[in-house]
Amino acid sequence: MPQTSTFDPLAMTANKRFTIAATYRITHDAARSVKILSRFQDAHGKHFAERIMLAVTEVNGCALCAHAHTRFALEAGMEADEVRDLLGGVTDGAPDEELTAIAFAQHYADADAHPEHSAWEKLVDFYGTQDALGILSAIRVMMWGNAVGLPLSSIRARRAGNPQPNTRLLSDLGATVATILVTPFALLHALASTIRRKPLGPETVVTPGGALGNPVTLL
Repeated sequence: MPQTSTFDPLAMTANKRFTIAATYRITHDAARSVKILSRFQDAHGKHFAERIMLAVTEVNGCALCAHAHTRFALEAGMEADEVRDLLGGVTDGAPDEELTAIAFAQHYADADAHPEHSAWEKLVDFYGTQDALGILSAIRVMMWGNAVGLPLSSIRARRAGNPQPNTRLLSDLGATVATILVTPFALLHALASTIRRKPLGPETVVTPGGALGNPVTLL
């Protein structure tokens, strides 16, 4: 497996901490996205999905996710320089036709899963509904990985003698335990949402003071 000599994904510093309510919502959305992501990867290959996931991880700053997906991307045949760049927020090496998806992934993560309605519309217009949902599924699965991985990354860094800024061991342990406790309920909620055929599109923000659920046909 190719290696980068100047970049250590495990040195990434967390940019966010998710509340328990946010982790519940992220888990619910990710659970509904797994099958769609699998179909998306079958149709477009692993590189596209990995670029999206690396972009999300860069925004959230999850060291363990960055480390894992660096390995996945390199094993899938991506260039080490491109992986390093994506984890640094640089998209110059990505194919032009994927830049809109990567930009949406960055925006979605930065907006804590509440993207601007115009951004979602642009994604659907550019790729079509089916591929837009595939892109969204890659984002949501990575958001879940980040929600789980951020406190674990902090715990690992502390054990290694390099505690991350503005973190506390008890808070990280509490977040990890809370995630374990809420996950079964979020999974049951996701199952109920699927059975009821609730829309898969994101809750998009029209103005800073208002949000709406964007109806998208189930695949």
